[in-house]
Amino acid sequence: MDALSDVLDSLKFKGVVYQKILFTAPWGVAIAQDQYSQFWRLLKGTCYVRIPGEEMIKMNEGDFVLVPHGAAHRILGHPDNVSVPAAQYVKALQCGQPLFRGDDEETLLIGGHFEFTSPILHPFVAALPKVIRINTHQNEIRLWLEQAAAFMNDELKANKAGNQLILARLAEVVFILIIRAYIEQGDVAHGFLRAFKNPKISASLNAMHSAPEKDWTLSQLASVAGMSRSLYCKEFKTLLEDTPLAYLTEWRILKARELLLENKENINEIAEKVGYRSEAAFNRLFKSKIGETPSSYRRRLLAGG
Repeated sequence: MDALSDVLDSLKFKGVVYQKILFTAPWGVAIAQDQYSQFWRLLKGTCYVRIPGEEMIKMNEGDFVLVPHGAAHRILGHPDNVSVPAAQYVKALQCGQPLFRGDDEETLLIGGHFEFTSPILHPFVAALPKVIRINTHQNEIRLWLEQAAAFMNDELKANKAGNQLILARLAEVVFILIIRAYIEQGDVAHGFLRAFKNPKISASLNAMHSAPEKDWTLSQLASVAGMSRSLYCKEFKTLLEDTPLAYLTEWRILKARELLLENKENINEIAEKVGYRSEAAFNRLFKSKIGETPSSYRRRLLAGG
């Protein structure tokens, strides 16, 4: 499995798609901060997304916006519009008295959110910005995003058996496509995602992730990247702000934490799967990174601690 797929799979995220939302001008909704990553796609009209401390984003038809950390934000038909809390908007809708309905200019949105169910998240998640805008008209994966959104629209219209599961899976695909589009747009300044703009460094990451159990050396990783050892180390650290072997260690510990929770293999078997032939050495390293032994970590987490 390539490195990006491996990391995204480790997040164990699930998606939820809301019903299509129709507004007529003037309108504005304020979404409170929460633990989810929200996304919006503009189907019709124009709207604005405002997050405190960030530059206002103007969405055009087809655009996606992702709010990775669940930051409070407002969605507005015009920058000067007053907004109502989302809870108030939803309550009015449920009572059959929807707000912002009239004869003026219409705006149509699809929204949803992603929930990371794993207690163990790769550092790239924390490194994502407060908001990501994907302009589908200027992105190479425009057709993929448009088709995924079109399938969502069809499922919302049809309301057939199994559509909630289909929508959830489509939302998960959309998240992966947004991350891929974010990389391709070139907005990533540094870190794990930035490395995928460099085919040589990404080749070494793919090697680490496909075989974390291998006893990798700097020379071997540099060879995979097709670079000298010194240039490889310099380029890797410039992009990921970490050395290759330090990153490999962090990934192995993350994978070990995941394995400790997901299966009943003994500690020695898990140690071998993540590249450690000595259980004692693995225990020492794990405790130095996590603050407790693998067995203690497993007992605590499985007990709900």
